[in-house]
Amino acid sequence: MYYTAEVRHLLTGKASVYRIPDNGQNTAHGLKNLDYWLGDGNWAVIHFNFGLHDLAIVPTTGKQEISLEDYEKNLRQIVQRLRATGAKLIWASTTPVPEGTRFRSEADVVAYNAAAKTIMDEDQIPINNLHALVEANQDKMERWQYPHNVHFRAEGSVELAAQVAKYIQGALKK
Repeated sequence: MYYTAEVRHLLTGKASVYRIPDNGQNTAHGLKNLDYWLGDGNWAVIHFNFGLHDLAIVPTTGKQEISLEDYEKNLRQIVQRLRATGAKLIWASTTPVPEGTRFRSEADVVAYNAAAKTIMDEDQIPINNLHALVEANQDKMERWQYPHNVHFRAEGSVELAAQVAKYIQGALKK
């Protein structure tokens, strides 16, 4: 959500950038809303991600919003539906969870990203590894990301947007 405006700016004159009208939340929510979000658009490229909401711990149960097993099942269905659009697909890995973030853990991010990678590899969908981008720039996290929070500051959003725009532009050239 936070880097959309910058991606739109970076791709001005090269692509029309659209974003779903609300928070994508978890894969179960995505499955329920996918047809609405896609509409009857003729999509050239779809850059997508699910994970941070799926792996979030529900305080009342102590379990993930969506179990890893259900995440995989839901993600496979989402990929199948997105493939049906004929668009070139790009998966964005889930970004790291800073230590001390409530209701989420980096170990879960790693597990959910690994499950998503398996699915994307099977379906030959390129992966925009935003997790690796953030990990490679730990010295900048104070400026990029809010402490104990999964959200990024403006400077971090600009950096994420640059990589997202690069991947989308690359897909458009193929």
